[in-house]
Amino acid sequence: MNQSERLVGLSRAEVEKSRREHGRNLLSPTKKKSFMRKFFENLGDPVVKILIGALIINVIFMFKRANWVETAGIAVSILLATFISTLSEHGSEGAFDRLCREVGQTNCRVIREGELVEIDIGDVVVGDLLSVVAGEQISADGILVSGELRTDQSAMTGESKEIKKRARTRTDREDLTPSSPYYCLRGCTVISGGGVIKVSKVGDSTMLGGISREIQTDTRSSPLKIRLEKLAGQISVLGYILAALVALVYLFNIFVIDSAFDVGIIKYKLTSFSYLFSHLFHALTLALTVVVVAVPEGLPMMIAVVLSSNIKRMVRDQVLVRKPVGIEAAGSMNILFTDKTGTLTEGRLSVGEIYLGDGGGISSIRQFKTCERAYESYVLGAYANSSSVPGKNKQGIRDALGGNSTDKAILLSVMGAERKKPSYEIVDRLEFDSARKYSAALISNGGKKKILIKGAPERILPRVSGYISESGEIRPIKKSVCDEVCSSLTRQGKRVIAIAEGDGSYISSCRDLSAYDGLTLICLATLEDKIRYEARGAVERLCGAGIGVVMITGDNRDTAESIARRCGIIREGRDIVLTGNDISLMSDSALKEVIPHLAAVARALPNDKSRLVRLSQELDLVVGMTGDGINDAPALKRADVGFSMGSGTQVAKDAGDIIIIDNNLSSIAGAVLYGRTVFKSIRKFISLQLTMNLSAVGVSIICPFLGLDSPVTVVQMLWINIIMDTLGGLAFAGEAPLESYMKEKPKRRDEPILCGYMVNEIVLCGAFTVALCIAFLKVPEISSIFRSASDNIYLLTGFFALFIFASVFNCFNARTDRLKLLSGITRNPAFIFIMVAVLLVQIAFVYLGGAVLRTAPLTLTELSITAALALCVFPFELIRKLLWRLFFGKRGY
Repeated sequence: MNQSERLVGLSRAEVEKSRREHGRNLLSPTKKKSFMRKFFENLGDPVVKILIGALIINVIFMFKRANWVETAGIAVSILLATFISTLSEHGSEGAFDRLCREVGQTNCRVIREGELVEIDIGDVVVGDLLSVVAGEQISADGILVSGELRTDQSAMTGESKEIKKRARTRTDREDLTPSSPYYCLRGCTVISGGGVIKVSKVGDSTMLGGISREIQTDTRSSPLKIRLEKLAGQISVLGYILAALVALVYLFNIFVIDSAFDVGIIKYKLTSFSYLFSHLFHALTLALTVVVVAVPEGLPMMIAVVLSSNIKRMVRDQVLVRKPVGIEAAGSMNILFTDKTGTLTEGRLSVGEIYLGDGGGISSIRQFKTCERAYESYVLGAYANSSSVPGKNKQGIRDALGGNSTDKAILLSVMGAERKKPSYEIVDRLEFDSARKYSAALISNGGKKKILIKGAPERILPRVSGYISESGEIRPIKKSVCDEVCSSLTRQGKRVIAIAEGDGSYISSCRDLSAYDGLTLICLATLEDKIRYEARGAVERLCGAGIGVVMITGDNRDTAESIARRCGIIREGRDIVLTGNDISLMSDSALKEVIPHLAAVARALPNDKSRLVRLSQELDLVVGMTGDGINDAPALKRADVGFSMGSGTQVAKDAGDIIIIDNNLSSIAGAVLYGRTVFKSIRKFISLQLTMNLSAVGVSIICPFLGLDSPVTVVQMLWINIIMDTLGGLAFAGEAPLESYMKEKPKRRDEPILCGYMVNEIVLCGAFTVALCIAFLKVPEISSIFRSASDNIYLLTGFFALFIFASVFNCFNARTDRLKLLSGITRNPAFIFIMVAVLLVQIAFVYLGGAVLRTAPLTLTELSITAALALCVFPFELIRKLLWRLFFGKRGY
């Protein structure tokens, strides 16, 4: 582009033509569903469908003797579960709205027809000449054609360092990637400098537009939703089988057994329309009653309670949950893609090892202090040859303020110990420049002029003739030794800075490095983003839980491999390190074969994360992803569980499911533990509820055949439902996370909630409870203990107490799959309190319930015998667990 074209820009006609061909500079939103539409769609959830069916049956088929309190309870469960689900989904749409706000300014300046004019950002078109200065956001993607500037691309690319952009020259090859020396991205802020950008992409065609489209796409169903769908199917089948069985047994009893197997009587009953219809209708009613009783109507409410309970706990562990289903998904995760900077590392450069001119290594700044002469010069340079200044940050903590990351790191290395600033006067200063690769300061110190210089070793070492030894002497330097040290450190992924000083008495300015030779090397300092002290332990914990950890970074391959090894990510079976370029050259099928063995991705590009997430999901893996920038938002939303960092952009936080407040990988490991605890709690609750539902169905079915039409009244059944649904859910919601859960392999994404252990427990414990109840009512040796009455009130009161006691004791059985019944119970005080409270309330009902609860006061002997019989569920469950372990091992919940 020539100079005149730059200044003229587009004409009005050219603007209109460009707008027709390429569109406006706006991010297009997808059509959103209203809250109410989503609410009604969520009523189609399989578990909710079963509850709706139960509600309809309760209202229509049992209108005359309906339990309206239970009906209302089912209705509340439906509304609450659907509302929470809809609210969670509705909140996830905030990422796009936040992205639009993050773009910032609404106006920008362009050159059109030779004049600089201010226009709305949406009116920018392809071909416009966009004028930008420091502090402004770039309004569209384009090529810098005039000027020079530095931009902050961290939100778009994840790289924290400032990127220098210069005008494109005729010899430059086309490079429209974020790393291009001349290509600028929409949404990035100009830190310094300014220039003119020729717009090449607008609106949805920009990199920001691509991110916008991705964060508006629908994500796949969560593991919990898939499992609940399977559970709904299993419960439906079980309910239908039991309902059919009950109906058939009832009809067989009425038409065959009551007829004493007389064929004539049977034929008469079958040909009597009124008799046949009334009993067929009653059989249908019984069958539908079984379906209603079999439905775990407390499940949606329990899930909401257990998720809410664990969300509160997780805040104390620096984990903030935005979308409740993200907790359970974290527990099912079997691969985690994690950023390096700020998650595995501290997120800021710091000084590591120090090397003197003889190649001798010093492990830390503290040890460097023993080299008094060299350390004194190092401190002087840290203050004088720096664009950073000591001060206090927003948190009131002493910090290095301003300047680049190198200056901050070196100044911070001495600020903690050197409270007193060294005395000096600056004569001249040369700020660091990426072209020169060094900074210098000419100072007056104690009446003498001294030159202080630091920068890339390849620029400093050729000017060095001596070094300060450990004893403080100036000795001749062997540059080959220093070169070998620098090469070795670079191969380890460490950045090396050479720090030197020299006589400044004959120098008036420090503008030209060639003006001074004979420098004295103070030291070679390594700068590195240090690995968090807890990072390796967190990786070990995640890997021990069967979760593959893959590090994604913008660093080169050597640095990425070095850090991955030090963190323990590279290990047997997972040792492949790829670059973004490697990934771009691989087909999807080839990359799928590599993913199970992938340890790190170096020089990663923004779209690499989304592709890795997509392909991992196609391998049927439950995928976790960490991120903090706008560029991470699509991958965070696409992943089964997105962990956004507390220090990240709000767009990333809105796209993620869980916010890691302290940016710490160990907090992610904690979220996994909580997720597994949630799933265990759900399984425990379902085991209890289905066991008691089976018991209630069994008693309701069998007792009428034994001459007991109403062993449990409607009000008593309400109390039983409160225990099973509300109080049981609250009790299991407080289950503490156990570290042993982290030694288990992740559950498959489609693994059913009902496992073999649960089915075994539900069937056998439910059958034993039914047998216990029937024996209580019909075995003379037991019934004779209770005082006789015309209405059997004392025996029925005992039966009511027996069923409640057995329910409470089965809560203890369902709470753990260990042989030790009270294992870890002290870590869930709410469970103890609720169970004790239920027992005390039940005893009060026995003595105070009267006609409302159909109870009469029992003697101490009667109550004691009842409680002792209920205790039989404990030894039975212990025997069941022992037999399970004998035949199937230790697999439990």
